[in-house]
Amino acid sequence: MTRELKRVSIVVFLMFLTLLVSTTTIQFFQADNLSTDARNARTVYASYDTERGPILVDGQPIAMSVATNDEFKYQRTYPQGPLYSAVTGYYTLGQGSSQIEQSMNDYLSGTSDSQFLEYLNRLVTGQNPQGASVELTIDPVVQQAAYDALGSYQGAVVAIEPSTGRILAMVSKPDYDPNTLAVHDSQQVLDTYDSLLAASGDPLINKTINDLNPPGSTFKIVTTSAALQNANLPVDHTEPNLSRFPLPGSDQTVSNAGGGTCGGGDTVTIATAFILSCNIPMAELGVEMGEGSLGDMAKAFGFGSELSVPMDVSTSVYPRGLDDAQLALSAFGQGSDVATPLQIAMLSSAVANGGKLMTPTLIDEVRAPDLSVLESFEAKEFGTPLTSVTASTLSGLMVDAVDNGAATNARIDGVSVAGKTGTAENGEGDPYTLWFTGFAPADNPRVAVAVVVEDGGGLGQSGTGNQVAAPIAQRVLEAVLSK
Repeated sequence: MTRELKRVSIVVFLMFLTLLVSTTTIQFFQADNLSTDARNARTVYASYDTERGPILVDGQPIAMSVATNDEFKYQRTYPQGPLYSAVTGYYTLGQGSSQIEQSMNDYLSGTSDSQFLEYLNRLVTGQNPQGASVELTIDPVVQQAAYDALGSYQGAVVAIEPSTGRILAMVSKPDYDPNTLAVHDSQQVLDTYDSLLAASGDPLINKTINDLNPPGSTFKIVTTSAALQNANLPVDHTEPNLSRFPLPGSDQTVSNAGGGTCGGGDTVTIATAFILSCNIPMAELGVEMGEGSLGDMAKAFGFGSELSVPMDVSTSVYPRGLDDAQLALSAFGQGSDVATPLQIAMLSSAVANGGKLMTPTLIDEVRAPDLSVLESFEAKEFGTPLTSVTASTLSGLMVDAVDNGAATNARIDGVSVAGKTGTAENGEGDPYTLWFTGFAPADNPRVAVAVVVEDGGGLGQSGTGNQVAAPIAQRVLEAVLSK
């Protein structure tokens, strides 16, 4: 009898232990997963009980919740949907959210730790629960200019205030209207979502932070910085001025964009190679300096780092373990180099800010419904990739590139503009990726910009960064300078 009681006791204990473990797992370890699961109907209904806070630009809502007469109480609306789709993202019924709607969800939904007491107070007093408002750093004039300038191109524009890291514009195309995903018809939302997933150009992807492309000649900012600062070479240091450069250990060769030498003479300076955007001298420099010098400078600018603005940013890559042939290609932004437009804008931002790179962000301020400040912007230094001397030298080279070099279509009358173009190859028969990055005014920078056009500007392989990307950047810079 005692033996049977022991057996029963053991079985009961094991059952209790199993129940305890499963309950603990559900309530603690899986709580976040269950609450965010789109299939959790209770969570879906509960999320619409709160008046979700607005997303603001210059005090005006670009995303807001309006009362409805249906079971969900509120519907998310986007007054200028496509213009800000890359920034706001979407908030859907059962299909999740993206961009600021997702990354700032705790504040917008009123569920952040700092809003707990406010939430309880509203429940006790019978007030409708409300989320916090999120004010962005975006400048509406600059955003509109970037959106209009990019037009029907597939690509992205991002503009940064160099001294603070505030993101003034963030545009990605093709775009979409997040209002079509905010309706209270789950099947309609699913159909729209599937059609956007299947659409050409990936409209749901924010190309400013999540699309990686070979940076092409914009990477020459990194290579030249490494030469001047890490290798201690002067701007008048010369390399052999070849029309073809045999890649070491390979039967392949590298050519300059025009197919000839980089200006006249048997040798070419670093300054001339940068201003005219010649590939061969940069390839020679890369092999001469070595992977360590280039890789360290790329890392200092942000390559390989995890960033959040607060949306997670895809990591830009400067590869390691390169042989000399790969190293030569990487030195002018080809091979396995890939970068986001935000990363390329950070190159110009560091040069513009005297060598100091500020951490980019979209968040200016978060306010509770009672207007108390829950979070406010503080400029944060990402690092100092350049000395002030190197930054000044690079700035001068970028000004010369716009005045007399390979970036002339970024000129603005009466303003000194610094810039660098890029025309990156993607494979035989594929359209080039076209770039421009720069800042203005060069002597007192107010904005740094990066533009990428992924489809060759509709010109196939005949398009260049100077032809297509530079004029787009020019209009964005003008928008800032005209304010």
